[in-house]
Amino acid sequence: MKKTGITKKFASPPFILVAGILAIIAVGTVLLMLPIANENGQVLNFVDALFTATSAACVTGLIVVDVGSTFTLFGEIVIMVLMQLGGLGFMTIATLIALLFGRRLSLKDRLLLKEAINADTMEGVVRIIRKVLIFSFSIEGIAAIIFTIRWAVEMPFGQAFYYGVFHSVSLFNNGGFDLFGNSFMNYTGDWLFNVVASVLVISGGLGFVVLNDLFEFPKKRSLSLHSKMVLSVSGFLIGIGALVLFIFEFTNTKTLGSLDFAHKVYASFFQSVSTRSSGTSTIDMTELRSATQFFFILLMFIGASPGSTGGGIKTTTFFIMMGAIIAMVRGQKDIVFFRHRIAQDLVMRAMTIIIITLGIYMVVVLLLLTTEDAPFLSIMFEAASAVGTVGLSVGLTPELTVWGKLIITVTMFIGRIGPLTIAYAVRPKKTKNLYRHPEGRIIIG
Repeated sequence: MKKTGITKKFASPPFILVAGILAIIAVGTVLLMLPIANENGQVLNFVDALFTATSAACVTGLIVVDVGSTFTLFGEIVIMVLMQLGGLGFMTIATLIALLFGRRLSLKDRLLLKEAINADTMEGVVRIIRKVLIFSFSIEGIAAIIFTIRWAVEMPFGQAFYYGVFHSVSLFNNGGFDLFGNSFMNYTGDWLFNVVASVLVISGGLGFVVLNDLFEFPKKRSLSLHSKMVLSVSGFLIGIGALVLFIFEFTNTKTLGSLDFAHKVYASFFQSVSTRSSGTSTIDMTELRSATQFFFILLMFIGASPGSTGGGIKTTTFFIMMGAIIAMVRGQKDIVFFRHRIAQDLVMRAMTIIIITLGIYMVVVLLLLTTEDAPFLSIMFEAASAVGTVGLSVGLTPELTVWGKLIITVTMFIGRIGPLTIAYAVRPKKTKNLYRHPEGRIIIG
């Protein structure tokens, strides 16, 4: 039977990905509203349950209720599973189940996987997913063991093990949730925690394609252009973020000022890593100077890398934009990275993502200014955190009105899926123009 245009749209990979994450959020909302999920045995109100489920499934970490004191073990496990599903992607988990049962993936399944991990080809996509799953669960497992050993000295072993698993999942998937109630501010000067947590966040934020390249590097002795760009810009942003935080907050006694030099370095590095998409913190975000908060807004807007557990416009998009600006200033026609010319359609796609995301961000800020009675910079910070699915907060999110919560909920969803994916999912049927208009020249700049 021939498919209609509507049927084809509903069967498209972008639409299925959007529908999949919506289904995960819906199930998570229902589960978090159950009395068994709440400490007081009562039903959590719908808006707060929806907000929390969306924040977990979209691996953001913004919260309107304290996780440790509000939810039971059942509720916390629901949040952990939502973070795992949201971070790795429901198609990745579905592939795992299919592989376990020996099911052969269809062409449609491979198209969905290609879209889910932002791969440029279907070739070897199942092999990449298999390696990514092994790598992901292995690094989460190793980190959980280290955390368990670390926390066993200050809490019962069973609790330490559970905390180790929960926070390994949260950090690797850039989920931003914690069970301590003050993120990780008790471990600002703990070098072991800072190292392990940073490795988890960076690994999850690099993207599945880069993880696969790094996994195969000892054999191939080479990296793809994509991986080189991601690693370069990620290293640069982490370094510049740590340096700016270190300089701006060096004398601020409410953040870094009261710490010794080594602890200042730990906190600066971890917070720079976390700002990219993790949403956890070892210093008080509410006490940061305005200049630091504004710089963090820029880092959160950029976010992590394509096909990763993080959000934002992505590192490669930012890199291409900077390359286009430099090429234009130099009067060069081509954008060249690592002796490779970047195709014009990628440049147009990057610019489109930036403009659409910036437009969404501006609309969100405008709406929050209408619904919330809060400082302008605080609203800008929370909006950037939601758009970039980062999860850092300067204290505004728990104080949001019902409308503010709904606005941030929608923003987190858009930020995780990506504005282009949503646009592709709902766009009308593409028609081919039978002619081209004559070229026109206008004055700009």
